[in-house]
Formats: sequence, C-alpha cells, structure tokens
Amino acid sequence: MRHQNRGTQSAQSAQSKRFFAGLAAFAFIVVAAPWLPLEVSAQRGGRGGAPQGPAPAPKAAAPIDISGYWVSLVTDDWRWRMVTPPKGDSLYLPLNPAGRQAADSWDPAKDEAAGEQCRGYGAPSIMHLPGRLHITWEDDSTLKLDADTGTQTRVFRFGAGQPQAAEPSWQGYSIAQWEMDGGGRRGRAPAAPVKHGSLKTVTTRLRPGYFRKNGVPYSANAVLTEYFTTLTDGGIDYLVVTNFLEDPQYLAQPYVRSVQFKRQPDAKGWNPTACSAR
Repeated sequence: MRHQNRGTQSAQSAQSKRFFAGLAAFAFIVVAAPWLPLEVSAQRGGRGGAPQGPAPAPKAAAPIDISGYWVSLVTDDWRWRMVTPPKGDSLYLPLNPAGRQAADSWDPAKDEAAGEQCRGYGAPSIMHLPGRLHITWEDDSTLKLDADTGTQTRVFRFGAGQPQAAEPSWQGYSIAQWEMDGGGRRGRAPAAPVKHGSLKTVTTRLRPGYFRKNGVPYSANAVLTEYFTTLTDGGIDYLVVTNFLEDPQYLAQPYVRSVQFKRQPDAKGWNPTACSAR
C-alpha cells in the first residue's frame, strides 16, 4: 500500500510539474512567437478596406479579461520569493560588476532609516512577490492593478505617450496596448475575428529599487516590458505574466522571467500588508 501511495503521489507531482511547465512554455510562446501584433484599428478592414467607424475603446476591445481577483502560484524560485534571501545571493541573475557591488552592499536598516521599506516592492518585483492582485478598469482607457503585498497600486494607460514630467515612483509610469494573437500578413485583416491576445505594458520613470528583495538593484533608467495573457485549464482561469527588465547600469543583459496567477471568484484572502525592508 505504501508503494502504491508513493506511486500515486509521484504521478500527481509529475503531472503538476508538466502543467506548470506548460504554463511557462505558453508564456514564452505568447512573447516569442512570430505573431504580428494587430492593433484594434487593423481590424477595421485592412489596407484598401472601407472604414467602419472609430475603433472601440480599449476596455471594449479587450481580447482577454484580466479583471478580477488573482492569487499567485509559487511554482518555482521558492527560496527567493517566499522568504527574503540572504545578502549577496544573486544566483541566476545577469548582474554586471556594478550590480553585484550594489547587491553586496545591501543594508535593510539603512532603507528603514530612510523610509524606503518599499524598495523591494516596485514594478520590477511586485508581481513576483507572493500575494493577491485585484485588477479593475478605472475608465475605458485605464486599467488599475492593486497588490495586497506591500499595498501597491499600478496604473496601465492605453493611448498615452511618454510622460514629460511624471515624478519617478515605485510603480513608475506604464503605457499599455493590446496585442492580438495570429492575424496573417501585415496590412491584412484576420480571416476570422481575433479571440485572444495579450496586454503589453512598458514601464519607465521608476524610482530606484530592488528586483530581488535582498538588495539586487535596478536603476532609475530601467525599462520594464510586460506581457499579460490568460489560459483556461479544467475550467480554471490562469493569468501568466512575462516580464523583460532592461537596465544597462546594473544588468549585463535583460532579465526575463514569468509568473502565474489563478483566478479567484471573490476577495477571499485579500490582506493588504505594509512594505518590509527585511
């Protein structure tokens, strides 16, 4: 019987690993596949087609629904996501010498004294911390993402240009657009209505912080590009977020990673907490 139980557990574990590996592969395909992003206006007839009126607002044109409550699934990097790693632990991160030097000089007491306990909760790191998200439409062209971990709020603006004088902040300034799956050749409308896609956001104007809580840095010039997409398996909705962090000041190359969330039917478990420097 023990052997049978072990065999069952082993099979379940293998199945779980395959599933979450599939989520990661799905995220990679969404970002790396040679699909041509089709903006909403491209669906209005293509080159030579008759115009059919103004394009719908981003909320109405959404190819996926990411609104609602989501809980993070910590399926990898447990030792770096569930607890704050020790000082100097920058394993698997593409830091350059300046980045390593900065990480090795991390002093949480100094951050606390300066009132900067939220340095590890900025846009490049908040999605990777365990917790819950609440995503809502603020208006027809603005998505708002609240994270209960660190009580942080991100705002994604459709149709916005680069800010001229926006004050740097932990969550920065994010420009958003929908990207549609498939679509055929450039300049031609898809043969059938697009039924799926992803949300692309680009975030700048960041206040310097940590993308790993133990002092691994990103600078004020960092650029964060993210892709949010969804999939459904067994009647359960999942949100997959893949991000690219570019920061020549501290990184030898862009840092790429993805995380997954599971949809919740309500706010159960929602627990806003304060930032912690440790």
